[in-house]
Amino acid sequence: MGDIGVAEELAQDALVAALERWPESGVPDNPGAWLMATGKHRAVDLLRRRTLLKRKTEELGRETEAVRAAMAEDFDAALDEGIEDDLLRLVFTACHPILPTEGRIALTLRLLGGLTTAEIARAFLVPESTIAQRIVRAKRTLASARVPFEALRPGTSRPPCLCPRGHLPSV
Repeated sequence: MGDIGVAEELAQDALVAALERWPESGVPDNPGAWLMATGKHRAVDLLRRRTLLKRKTEELGRETEAVRAAMAEDFDAALDEGIEDDLLRLVFTACHPILPTEGRIALTLRLLGGLTTAEIARAFLVPESTIAQRIVRAKRTLASARVPFEALRPGTSRPPCLCPRGHLPSV
């Protein structure tokens, strides 16, 4: 086997097999040979399992690479098409990196989760006014940064806003 640790485990497995079988079938004429043969059989099984595992791992790796390559092509094509789902655009807007994490969470729960300000405040164990301020600040930050709700369409010169005045809808 080339590894003393593996050889020890195989010898222990052979001894366990002997302890399980010999009380029922009796001790063989040559117990040492029986233990050695059992150890060899376990070693062959281990080598076969390792070979099979290596082959299967390589197959999975090739399949994963093929899927990853196909997904990369699909992803690039999807980026070129733009985002067509309003809810998905709202997710990207509410989770915009310009917002602090607390603002993102509060705004997302309010706009997408449909939770009230009081429910969000109870979930985070903070006063309702704190959550209300986070939501207001997040909306102001997005409006002042002119974060678009829609992806730019070909031929448009400026990003469209969430409403005619460039503000987020009230929460």
